Amino acid sequence: MQGIFEDTATAFSLKSDSELERAFFLFKLIANEPLVKIGTAMTNFAIKARLPVDGLIRATVFDHFCGGVSEEDCLLVVDRMWHKGVASVLDYSVEGKDTEDPLDNALAKVLKILDFVKEKEAIPFAVFKPTGYGRLSLFKKIGENKPLNNKEKAEWDRVVHRFDITCKKAHDLQVSLLVDAEESWMQKAADDLVEEMMRRYNREHTIVYNTLQLYRWDRLDYLKKLQAAALKDKFKIGIKAVRGAYMEKENERAKEKGYPTPICNSKKATDDNYDISISYIVDNLEQISLFLGTHNELSTYKLIEIMKERAIKPDDKRIWFGQLYGMSDHISFNLAARGYNVAKYLPFGPVKDVMPYLIRRAEENTSVAGQTNRELELLKKERKRRKI
Repeated sequence: MQGIFEDTATAFSLKSDSELERAFFLFKLIANEPLVKIGTAMTNFAIKARLPVDGLIRATVFDHFCGGVSEEDCLLVVDRMWHKGVASVLDYSVEGKDTEDPLDNALAKVLKILDFVKEKEAIPFAVFKPTGYGRLSLFKKIGENKPLNNKEKAEWDRVVHRFDITCKKAHDLQVSLLVDAEESWMQKAADDLVEEMMRRYNREHTIVYNTLQLYRWDRLDYLKKLQAAALKDKFKIGIKAVRGAYMEKENERAKEKGYPTPICNSKKATDDNYDISISYIVDNLEQISLFLGTHNELSTYKLIEIMKERAIKPDDKRIWFGQLYGMSDHISFNLAARGYNVAKYLPFGPVKDVMPYLIRRAEENTSVAGQTNRELELLKKERKRRKI
């Protein structure tokens, strides 16, 4: 199985020559950290100044990393990927707000997506962020067990209601629902709330999935405690396993506040924690379903080997592989071609509202050692194969 990700003909089979060239151009830009910083500042200025840059953004970085501005706009991408066996996870990538109207709007959007997803075999999951449904500071206060005033209690009741109405609808439609993870200082409240949703709606099938950021050294212990509760109370667990997306922010806050960082002390420690946790999940597959959210080839190969050793079929619905749209096509499309369950996170939303997401993607690619260079290496290889 080693070496399957070198097949660039399969990886980039959906890309025209011009799309391949655009991808090559974008990743060359992203590889240059000073350019990313300059581009980010210029883009933020242009949007705040209401300059007419939507068309330029959409024709370049937006169309590479996003599916469209609406659910309907995403359908062409969804159908093209599904033709190659790659499913989609529609991700309304508009950042959470602190006022009630946008929070209710986010709920309405996710409920609409669930209806939309039910009609499309190609979209087996829906997703939302906890801070799309409530203020980060409120999650933090709940997690720290601080007393709430009457206004905050009513506000938290609305957050719980938003979670419940979403998970109930997913259960009624039999659509799986991924709940993203965020900063550690708000995660305790989110974990407890998602666990309660699992108790209610994961009785017969795995509907609700929580996300483990495994660059945190405490997450395997959390998973073991969750499993003990699930065995006792007879519910199933859904886990999306990722490495994590807030490392610099987590380390800076820990230093500033004077507490031990929740982040593993090295890249190797993170990788070991990730792989050990995945093995634990597969050892308990009767109880836990897995969505492996990773761009790491070695971790992907390790899961493939574990599945082969334990005679788990590639299309076993308890195991999914997931990557972000616009990245790691060599993993996604080569896995799908060999019968594995694969889904791409497909962000969408109005161009200006999705810009924070796009900027974060560019910054993460710049900071993750080897990621951008690997993308460029494979794009160069395919350009050479096509004689572009």
